[in-house]
Amino acid sequence: MNNKKQLLKGNYAIAQAAVEAGCQSYFGYPITPQSEIGEYLSTKMPELGRAYVAAESEVAAINMVLGAGSTGVKAMTSSSSCAVALMQEGLSFIAGDEIPCVLVSVMRGGPGLGYIYPSQGDYYQATKGGGNGDYKIVTFAPSSVQECIDLTYKCFHVSQKYRTPVCLLADGMIGQTMEPAVIGHYPYDEIDQSDWALDGAKDRKPRFIASIEREQETLRKRVVKIFEKYNKILENENIFEKYETEGAKLVITAFGSIARIAKAAVKMARKNGLKVGLFRPILVNPFPEKIVAEIAQKVDGILDIELNCGQMLQDIKASIAGVASIPVKFYGRPAGVMMTVEEIYKQIENVYKEIVEKKYGTACI
Repeated sequence: MNNKKQLLKGNYAIAQAAVEAGCQSYFGYPITPQSEIGEYLSTKMPELGRAYVAAESEVAAINMVLGAGSTGVKAMTSSSSCAVALMQEGLSFIAGDEIPCVLVSVMRGGPGLGYIYPSQGDYYQATKGGGNGDYKIVTFAPSSVQECIDLTYKCFHVSQKYRTPVCLLADGMIGQTMEPAVIGHYPYDEIDQSDWALDGAKDRKPRFIASIEREQETLRKRVVKIFEKYNKILENENIFEKYETEGAKLVITAFGSIARIAKAAVKMARKNGLKVGLFRPILVNPFPEKIVAEIAQKVDGILDIELNCGQMLQDIKASIAGVASIPVKFYGRPAGVMMTVEEIYKQIENVYKEIVEKKYGTACI
């Protein structure tokens, strides 16, 4: 693969990265704003002798992923919002069966069918889960085309290493954005799945994969084991960005596409003398509560910025509860027009005056 920068659209970058990561099976159904992923793979996968199936529905697609993943191969699907909602039962089965898979969710506006405007309204869907029972979907949120590539690689690695479903949570803005990026080579070692995969029982005892258990204690142990994996993922695979948080009086929290706009607003604030920083979780589930709590103990306030009505906001508040008694402000809007740098800067300026200058006076500027 060419290591030189190419002008790539986010959706095509994800698709190319999936191929480079060794995705062996793709099952999908078209829905904007992610349809280019399946479009690209419909040509590329057959060329490489890999499986591509245009499923009859999203429900069929996720169950095909379950079947392929149970054989130990790298399996993937991609979809958006209202269609990912249809996949929730299948995802809970995949989590309970401890089968690796990658889901690319390119968010659109909602609720209901909504529209294809950029949105971050599916944060709850991705991080809280919509299927039954105790489980999580491990979720990474990119903010650039380059991160679409790097985190697609990461998703395949984590799903294979921990035998768990992993979601790449993008949105319509990132999926349709074109910017220079490097595909590069898949940077992770391959994970041997031969000790559990259903690859034919010739010359060995048959294996059995199921999420159902007859004994309560057996099911309890299974769920505890699954959550122990999530703790390991948070410890070993956590990725985040801190920008100008040291010495900051106010920290902006944001994820995904809106975080890159918020970062530009933070730079503007710093240029104007405001002691402001940015914290961006990239692994958004499991959520990095300890890091947020550590930041909260050193600042006078937090301003959460999201392209929704306040979803990651709840994780921010939960992270600092009982740890820091500071105000947590929110600025956001549901799907529609993207926020501008100037718009976010104005909010930063207002909150800074309300919290920081009120406490220290204008000498803090």
